Amino acid sequence: MAAPVTVTDPADPRLHDYTDLTDVALRRRREPAEGLFIAEGEKVIRRAGDAGYAMRSMLLSEKWVDVMRDVIEETTAPVYVVSPAVAEQVTGYHVHRGALASMHRRRMPAPTALLAGARRIAVFEDIVDHANVGAAFRNAAALGVDAVLLTPRCADPLYRRSVKVSMGNVFQVPWTRLESWPHDLGTLRAEGFTVAAFCLSDRAITLDELAARDHDRLALLFGTEGDGLTPGALDAADVHVRIPMDAGVDSLNVAAASAVAFYATRPRPA
Repeated sequence: MAAPVTVTDPADPRLHDYTDLTDVALRRRREPAEGLFIAEGEKVIRRAGDAGYAMRSMLLSEKWVDVMRDVIEETTAPVYVVSPAVAEQVTGYHVHRGALASMHRRRMPAPTALLAGARRIAVFEDIVDHANVGAAFRNAAALGVDAVLLTPRCADPLYRRSVKVSMGNVFQVPWTRLESWPHDLGTLRAEGFTVAAFCLSDRAITLDELAARDHDRLALLFGTEGDGLTPGALDAADVHVRIPMDAGVDSLNVAAASAVAFYATRPRPA
């Protein structure tokens, strides 16, 4: 354990990991390249640690030092204590939760490593909104999804907003990125998964019909809220699926749609 160090200069290089957290484009470049991500809030920091992510440093306001005392005592990473004003100057926003941690990223596993023993997986194509990604991960954790696969252009689940919206559940659900899209869907099929694409195509069956088929291994594929799934993804899917709507509504937000689909298709008890 290293004793907490008070820092008063927002330009102190030791606070580099926390600078400009509101600049999405900058953080998208910096965080993966530098092998870090930011966990915000006590619960999220604890969940990241419990999931085995190693801490680089912690940034706390004074009143959070005692709250996080057990975490401080367990880490060898430096702990910097700053005033709320300094924290805002460094990060670019009011850090109302008062606790941030910079964590080491881990090497992403190969997709096949996540498929062994899995029965329900989610595949997200080009979901670029960090809040939607975070909400979808929270749904996956709550509703029994065994793994999440992301296409190359999907938003980063470890970006601060994704982690925050997920309430740290991005650390609970195994996930990785696909590299050759949509050809990777062939890998899922080779592993015995039926790929169900959620869309509004003319040949789509209802979610109830899909659930009734009770596939042993099922991959649920979701696209962007505006454009939906790409033609290549739709062609590669085994079945198209729609969620029946009332009141003239044609579709749900992707996070809401995933929750409905995960619940409806959860494996039945033996």
